Amino acid sequence: MSNDIDYRQQSVIVTGASSGLGAEFARQLARRGADLVLVARRADRLESLAAELTRAHGVTVTTVARDLGAPDAGRTLRAELEARGIHATGLVNNAGFGTHDAFADEDPDRLQSMIALNISALVDLSRAYLDPLSAADTGILINVASLLGFQPIPYMSVYAATKAFVLSFTEALWEETRGTNLRVLAVNPGAMKTEFFDAAGSQTADLGTKRATPEHVVTIALDTLDRRSAPPSVVTNSRSLTLLGRLLTRRHMVRVIGWMARRAQTATPAHS
Repeated sequence: MSNDIDYRQQSVIVTGASSGLGAEFARQLARRGADLVLVARRADRLESLAAELTRAHGVTVTTVARDLGAPDAGRTLRAELEARGIHATGLVNNAGFGTHDAFADEDPDRLQSMIALNISALVDLSRAYLDPLSAADTGILINVASLLGFQPIPYMSVYAATKAFVLSFTEALWEETRGTNLRVLAVNPGAMKTEFFDAAGSQTADLGTKRATPEHVVTIALDTLDRRSAPPSVVTNSRSLTLLGRLLTRRHMVRVIGWMARRAQTATPAHS
């Protein structure tokens, strides 16, 4: 018997779905037959994507324009969706953002917003949906972490720390939910060709690695999730940094990455 997930039986929430990786998760899930709930702040983009997916694949797509950085975001979203008769079997926690600068120069309010979205909203959504996803015939929980979460990243210190949290949290959930019908996966992309890296400062975020496409990252993530013996996390590109982290002491790793970040900041910006 195949371990592949029957996505035609799935109703999947995708956060941060208005562009980049979130929009690509939505496209590939719809192509596999899943109904979707798309959540992001930009209603116009969500509606446009929903129309595209419904037209191309005949799936049901619901849009929710919402700032997930607000308190109790997960519980509020679940209550709203279930009042509309939508009972999700899958959740892709993709919403998040990053900044790059010396910590002393970061805006404190911006940092609080980053932590609220990258960590608090993800935890609240995961907790709100853990029980129904575990009770589904095959539940799905994908949390988007980052290659940068494997080691400290000077000049992206808070962002990298939020992704380290996501990675650790998700791998722990993978173990806690073994034996249930829930499949849990942390996805750790390196640099990608998305708006995120333009907004965060691509030269620092790239750290000299080659950018992957969202299509490549999502394909690896879903192919990994399809295997019942899937690992708790997957690195989708730029494995060289994780290998470097195994070879160097943490002190030397931080210094090397700090040097790379400073060098990238003074380089001529790349255009893609």
